Amino acid sequence: MAEFLMPQLGADMSVGKLLGWRKKVGDRVQRGDIIADVETDKADIEVEVFATGTIEKILVQPGEKVPVGTALAIISEEGPSPGAGPVPPSPSPEHAAPTIPSPAPLIPTAPAPPAGGPRVHISPVARKLAADLGINPARLSGTGPGGRITLEDVQHAAQARTAEAAPEEKIDRAARMRQAIATAMARSKREIPHYYLSTEIDMSRSLDWLTGENLKRSVEDRLVYGVLLLKAVALALRKVPELNALWIEGKATPRPDVHLGVAISLRDGGLVAPALHHADRRSLDELMRDFRDVVQRARAGSLRSSELSDPTITVTSLGEQGVETVFGVIYPPQVALVGFGKIAERPWSSEGQIVSRPVITATLSADHRVSDGHRGGLFLVAVNQLLQKPEEL
Repeated sequence: MAEFLMPQLGADMSVGKLLGWRKKVGDRVQRGDIIADVETDKADIEVEVFATGTIEKILVQPGEKVPVGTALAIISEEGPSPGAGPVPPSPSPEHAAPTIPSPAPLIPTAPAPPAGGPRVHISPVARKLAADLGINPARLSGTGPGGRITLEDVQHAAQARTAEAAPEEKIDRAARMRQAIATAMARSKREIPHYYLSTEIDMSRSLDWLTGENLKRSVEDRLVYGVLLLKAVALALRKVPELNALWIEGKATPRPDVHLGVAISLRDGGLVAPALHHADRRSLDELMRDFRDVVQRARAGSLRSSELSDPTITVTSLGEQGVETVFGVIYPPQVALVGFGKIAERPWSSEGQIVSRPVITATLSADHRVSDGHRGGLFLVAVNQLLQKPEEL
């Protein structure tokens, strides 16, 4: 038997709300199948299963909020899939968040009309719809003959209430996201001894190569310079692997795979940092497709749970916003974050002459418990060297 647990989709998540099941009792599932949708403070997430078998019992119903690590369903296993990794352990009871009761439904039961009050002129079909929707007819203005409340009056009232509830929910989600991000960042600054490094990188070779390469491609297949930055970071982690690690239970745990978390701003505010899996082993074309796909799905609210739980390091860029330098805060349990600013024309010394070159500032925020300035410096040097040979990325 295996328990399908409420996943922890980032250090800032303590509870999740089950939105719905995509499978039912008796259905067969395979490792990697999406079987449930979960709401977090940041987004609605498609949750994958880590066992192969048959759903034997569903323990949590849609609409319920439960702590991370709570069993959502029981799966009768058929045996581990080839190459399957271990199922993440559930958190110990002392670290489990308290259960949060499900919110009251948005549509309350219609209150009974006051005894002895004025008689409400409403058609029978409109009265039934009002009762079903929890709308008090006494608060409506009828547009029918003699002020009679019609079916259309009730429908319009329901639409108005739904429209009002939607902005309130949108505002509430944005506020909860900001609070979740602030909680994680406060924890990071409190617990992680950060150190910061920066360097300037001449991007002329990368941009020249990119221009020539894109001339050979159709518009939809062209690359952006940000993909060169991502690939350079991923390859540089092979040379300084201690930065590709997670701090778990008081010690650094190196990760064998490079899963770059890419910071993506959301249209309604806030951000998420889903993983680009195996970024060091992906070609530039594959990385470009993965990047476009994850950006679109992040902003559409259709990320997978593994994309939020797997990042081993985060890369952030504020170049499009005109920012020249960004020193980020490490997202626990990661131990490093890489930042890039905008590309700007700067005076540059080359072969004894001062020339104008496109320059980008790369920064590293790293955990001093895991690495030091010397190793962090070697990492930034490696990023620089890789960007001077873009054809080899």
